[in-house]
Amino acid sequence: MNSRPAAERSYRARVARVVAAILEDPTADHRLEDLAALAHFSPFHFHRIYQGVTGETVAATIRRVRLAQAAQRLGRGGRPVTEVALDAGYDSPQAFTRAFRQFTGESPRGFQRKLHALDGLPDGPRIVERPAASVMALRHRGPPATIPHTFRRLRAQVDRAAASEWLGVLYGDLQVQPDVRYYAAAALPDDVPAPDAECERLSLPAGPYVCHVLNGPYAQINAAFGALYALWLPRSGYEPDDRPSLENYLNSPRTHAQAALRTELLIPIRPVSSP
Repeated sequence: MNSRPAAERSYRARVARVVAAILEDPTADHRLEDLAALAHFSPFHFHRIYQGVTGETVAATIRRVRLAQAAQRLGRGGRPVTEVALDAGYDSPQAFTRAFRQFTGESPRGFQRKLHALDGLPDGPRIVERPAASVMALRHRGPPATIPHTFRRLRAQVDRAAASEWLGVLYGDLQVQPDVRYYAAAALPDDVPAPDAECERLSLPAGPYVCHVLNGPYAQINAAFGALYALWLPRSGYEPDDRPSLENYLNSPRTHAQAALRTELLIPIRPVSSP
């Protein structure tokens, strides 16, 4: 019996406990020794193991989670940038602005204005109907920063020319639920078999979605979703239903600059029910 898959699953599960601890309190003093003990790894080798499993260092995960949460805060309300910077663990607005621009491609104030003006943008939210679809999917395991690695694995296994859409399929919230299910998916004909045991068929039900086209880096996706939930949905007469949210990648970072990326963000909706 080949023990390699079981060992890989064990490594992923142990590192997932570390990611969950960081997500729970990203501004805490996360010492490598404590995180290694949480994952039951030797502190001498933990950093390399973590980077090998997740594709990023512990420090990079902490920085990314802090900036992602800061982006969510900027998108939800009118909090001052200085206050958000301090909450994210930065000593000065200037240092926060540099890090935030590197993360999202925009300044904090520019990003905040963009999200608060969703309804006024040319590609602002609209209601669309999507038909039922069957997709070939590969479940992502690890922090959001390594989602591109999962898509690369899927692309290496399927016929790219046969895929009519490339989708992220999300059950839950990546920023607050470490056990959330996220899939890299390709819309392929039903007669295409799964290339290996890790790939599976997902059935996406038909129905209405609010659709917003995001122009810019993928680092803005979670905050843009957050703005849709916080700013658009309460005024819309709709509420989310139990179908998964979707990210429909309209172009690729392999052929387009970060600022030119276009992604449809789709939240499944239904009319607001009576209390």
